[in-house]
Amino acid sequence: MTDNQQVPFGSGMFQGQAKFVDYAHMNQQDVQMNTLDEPVLDTLLRDINMILYKLSYVIIPRMKETQGRKLRNWDLWGPLLLSLLLAMTLGINSNQSSDSIFGTIFIIMWGGSAVITVNAKLLGGQVSFFQSVCVLGYCVFPINIAAVLITFLQSYLGFFLRLIIVGAAFLWSTFSSLSFMSSMMNEEKKVISVYPIFLFYMFLSWFCIFI
Repeated sequence: MTDNQQVPFGSGMFQGQAKFVDYAHMNQQDVQMNTLDEPVLDTLLRDINMILYKLSYVIIPRMKETQGRKLRNWDLWGPLLLSLLLAMTLGINSNQSSDSIFGTIFIIMWGGSAVITVNAKLLGGQVSFFQSVCVLGYCVFPINIAAVLITFLQSYLGFFLRLIIVGAAFLWSTFSSLSFMSSMMNEEKKVISVYPIFLFYMFLSWFCIFI
């Protein structure tokens, strides 16, 4: 392998569109090993690093297209882990069956992401299905944080304080997703395209307060 080659971005069925990756703090020589030949532990550590790196874009949204581009190099590991974490967290704090809560959250996240993507494409947006699911899934992270805080600090948090925490998480998730998704929407129909995104994160936020 030559010096100017890079390893494919991720591996397996959960990795997608982008062929190459160059993380901000990763030496190019550290990622040149073929993923089929590297140890399993190295693959796991690289995928974890990829997830954390993308979450940094959600925590501090980059408005510039060139800075946010890497979040659109889709993978499904991060959204899958975040959806499982949110479902398990809300299941702990719920009076209802944990299985029903788990299934409901899982369906809302993946089904809602699919509906938003189809809506955007029908309105002329230039977005791929898995790319959109990836962005929307990663941007659930602030709601995950709110759910964890409410679950483990519920005895110290009144209703209005919980409302403030969840409201901030909702705005954070929405702003982060719009920072990346808006540029892929049809300019003439952008309002109609992004409206389902508000509903998507609002519904997930509602679960954090009332479940």
